[in-house]
Amino acid sequence: MTNGVPQPAFYIFKCQQSAPPGMPKPSCVRQDDPESQQLFQHLGQQLMMKGLIQTVMPIQTGCLGRCQLGPVMLVEPGHTMYVGLTKAKIDRIIDEHIIGGNIVEEYVVPEEMWGEPIAPAAVAQ
Repeated sequence: MTNGVPQPAFYIFKCQQSAPPGMPKPSCVRQDDPESQQLFQHLGQQLMMKGLIQTVMPIQTGCLGRCQLGPVMLVEPGHTMYVGLTKAKIDRIIDEHIIGGNIVEEYVVPEEMWGEPIAPAAVAQ
C-alpha cells in the first residue's frame, strides 16, 4: 500500500478531433452534431457521479485513426475500441465494461477495421 495516489484501473482515451467544416475527413467531434461535442464532458460527469474518477482516468486525445467510425474511444487495458458513440452508449460501457467487467461487443470496432496489433520488433529497422 502506497501513500500516493492509486494507479487507475482503466484509462479511457476519447478522440476529440474536430475537422473544420467542409473537410472530407469525418470527425469524432462535429460542428453539426451537438451531442458529439458533449461526449467527453458526459464521460467525465458519469465517472464522477458513479464515484469512479479515482480509478478510471478519462483522457482527451487527437485522432485515433478510425475517423469513419466516430465518435470513438479506446479503453485500456485491453485495446478495446468503441465506435459510433452516444451518451447512452457511454453510460452502458461504464456500467457493463468498466464496472461489470464485460466488453459491450456490439459497440466494439469491427474486427476487419482493427485487427491484431503489429509488434514493434517485427517492423523496427
